[in-house]
Amino acid sequence: MKSLRLFDVKDIRLGDDQIPVPLDDEILVKVTAVGICGSDLLWFSEATTGDGGISKPFILGHEFGGIVESGETKGTRVTVDPHVPCNECEFCLDGNPNLCPEHHFAGQAPQDGALRELIAWPRNLVHSIPESFSDEDAAMLEPLGVAIHTIDLGKIRCNMTVGVYGCGPIGLMVIQLAKLAGATTIMATDRLPHRLEAAEKFGATQTILAERTEETKEILSATQDRGLDVTFEVAGDKDAVDVAIETCKPGGRVVLCGIPSSNVISFNASTARRKGLSILMVRRMKYTFPRAIELVKSGKVDIRSLVSHKYPLEKFEEAFEVAQRRKGLKVIINP
Repeated sequence: MKSLRLFDVKDIRLGDDQIPVPLDDEILVKVTAVGICGSDLLWFSEATTGDGGISKPFILGHEFGGIVESGETKGTRVTVDPHVPCNECEFCLDGNPNLCPEHHFAGQAPQDGALRELIAWPRNLVHSIPESFSDEDAAMLEPLGVAIHTIDLGKIRCNMTVGVYGCGPIGLMVIQLAKLAGATTIMATDRLPHRLEAAEKFGATQTILAERTEETKEILSATQDRGLDVTFEVAGDKDAVDVAIETCKPGGRVVLCGIPSSNVISFNASTARRKGLSILMVRRMKYTFPRAIELVKSGKVDIRSLVSHKYPLEKFEEAFEVAQRRKGLKVIINP
């Protein structure tokens, strides 16, 4: 079978691999769509996501879906949870499998991911999807799950005011979910005009081009210097973190979802302390796939419009170039 392996910085190669043999608790899945995530781009450009590097060539890809190729459910169209917790540690038993220290995760070195034609994965982490879902929909359910967890941490209530800083695919899903949760003001920022246009389409009440943190003044002015109830940083960018801290109201919640290229996040401690802010970090997701599937099935969340580019496995170089330059929204590879 064909697969894409990352060897070093910007050194990703198409090659042949053996077809995986499922273990007793696994099933074989034919991969039909894989989304390129911001963390994939960090691996591609930096050969790390901040806490470890490449010990051996490995396969990227954790946003994926496909068709079951083995067992009683053969032929079923599915989406796949890429996170495999131990289900035995204190954190798993406390209901926080996303914090499991003994986990493994598709496409996180050294664990091979989904940018290949076939993958064997635990059957309890493979979720069937409605026939109305496209292959790309199946791949988009993983980032939607991250957005759901992000919103859960924000604890949005009716009539709240919200800021979403970073309008990539997850940021755009956070906007949709914040609106569903009852937020009446949703202010969004990004450095790319086409992403701000998408933010307006998906429910942002005001969009601001991010330029040298000047957006802070505009947001505070719009709120009469009160600030916003909840701010979400979804850019993986220090400037966006600063804006999230500066524009959150005293006693508010700041949710940091973006993955920075540097392994350090910094902000003005005196501002955060004097405001008494609650600062929360997003660690993937937990128990969100069923909710993600229902939200898309009901039409309450649009993930299909977020897919701007699709490529076959053989055109991986163009796919990564487009994703890295952020020409569109979500780039999908169809193995």
